[in-house]
Amino acid sequence: MTRKLFWTDPYQTTLSTTVQQVDGPQVWLQDTIFYAFSGGQESDAGTIAGWSVEQAEKQGRDIVYTLPPEHDLTVGAEVTVEIDWSRRYRLMRLHFAAELTLETIYRDFAGVEKIGAHIAADKARIDFALPEPITPHLPAIAAKVQGLIDADREIVSAFSDTEAERRYWEVPGYCQVPCGGTHLRRTGEVGRIALKRKNIGKGKERVEITLLEDAPC
Repeated sequence: MTRKLFWTDPYQTTLSTTVQQVDGPQVWLQDTIFYAFSGGQESDAGTIAGWSVEQAEKQGRDIVYTLPPEHDLTVGAEVTVEIDWSRRYRLMRLHFAAELTLETIYRDFAGVEKIGAHIAADKARIDFALPEPITPHLPAIAAKVQGLIDADREIVSAFSDTEAERRYWEVPGYCQVPCGGTHLRRTGEVGRIALKRKNIGKGKERVEITLLEDAPC
């Protein structure tokens, strides 16, 4: 099982670890800070021993990384993992903006069902089964979400079940949500956001979330 240090410290950008398994272009590591696509959140970008990671994917409780086929890594090799921090931090900020938007919509629309989500470095989106256009409600939703962000509240991330690797995030006094992504320490790190509705078909609504500024200092 790959030890996932991006849960221990999602702000860590470099790591020294050991190669556990090699199968052609694919490698497995003892420990990792390199997040693999899951729950709609895109994979990190970065390198292992200087080799660009072409793909990162979950395989049971392991994560397997695909490197260029000419890589020369062997089992037992000590390697340095580096992630693109700018990309990771934007993913973290957009992820949490999407989470807060989702929770706000759940509270405002009884029985709404999420049918999809995707978190990229340029924008995030959440798709809902909803019989009415959400557009008239977006200003109020955006105001509520921005209020939670501006309050700069603490975000707690922890295991609900360590053995099964089930995790959650929590804003104490507001909500607790199951999620295995990489999370911020405080809501204020998200910064200013914008929400936009996109029509994806009858009875379906998409809300796109973008960041309006660079990372807060």
